[in-house]
Amino acid sequence: MAITLAEGAKLSNDVLLQGIIETILKDSPVLQALPFVDIIGNGLTYNREKTLPTAEWHAVNTDWATSPAPDFDQLTATLAILGQNADVDNFIKQTRSNIQDIEAAIIELTAKACRHEFEKQFIYGSTTNYLGITGDANTFNGLIKLITTGTASDQVIAMAATGATLTLAKLDELIDAVRGGKPDLLLMSRRSRRKVTALVRASGAYMETVKGEFGEFIQLYNGVPIGVNDWILDTHTLVGSVETAITGATNSTIYALRFGEGSVCGATNGGIQAEPIGALEGKDGSRTRIKWYVSIVDFCLQTRAALIGVQD
Repeated sequence: MAITLAEGAKLSNDVLLQGIIETILKDSPVLQALPFVDIIGNGLTYNREKTLPTAEWHAVNTDWATSPAPDFDQLTATLAILGQNADVDNFIKQTRSNIQDIEAAIIELTAKACRHEFEKQFIYGSTTNYLGITGDANTFNGLIKLITTGTASDQVIAMAATGATLTLAKLDELIDAVRGGKPDLLLMSRRSRRKVTALVRASGAYMETVKGEFGEFIQLYNGVPIGVNDWILDTHTLVGSVETAITGATNSTIYALRFGEGSVCGATNGGIQAEPIGALEGKDGSRTRIKWYVSIVDFCLQTRAALIGVQD
């Protein structure tokens, strides 16, 4: 069973850990909605359907031919290590904490840095070189690699061969590309959100707005929440209706995502951990290590899609 980080925080009595999770969740539509499966070991191996068997109509008293066996792709989501040390100098902690808790502030900023890095890798994470991204074997593959926007497919919708101005018709096509129900989130850059708002306003309609868990206002398009990821670039390059680089032009990408087991899901072992290291040997200070063994799992191809070539 997968639960979100917000729900996981309710199960923890560690005040420091709760603060870290809340800091990571704030302003992060992905982490607020993305459920995580807690696994044992360093990876999750799963089977994804590739080819279905066939079905046929039959006459009475005739032999039935045996359908070819279904095919599966066996995939593994390997956990990556995300984290950082939050070091606090004892002199600063003792002499400068009369107004603000210096240690708490440093831990909060470190947790925020972890959130930023996860959100960036959620989009552009790649263990190998891809579309101009330098591969990093220590991270996990993000949406750009999982959806494979550099290759034509049913889940990759292009505005045009080299990009074009966003239209509501194309946004509707993106939503329809996600099967099994509406997406849980439309993830885009701020420029793309401004364009969606302008298009809806120009059509004579208005954007529905609801209040989120942290008191923030969330805009909806066709009943689907719109989330902003500040790491999505507006500089992608398209050639022949596929992406060839994440820099060099003026295109962006909008992602439609369904979350949950069987869709797009996170994987972790132990969740976000705050480990008190204690006094440092080489200097007068103390250390708290924030770490997260994490990856994302792409259970089903039809539960996520990308609209590429989005121009202003």
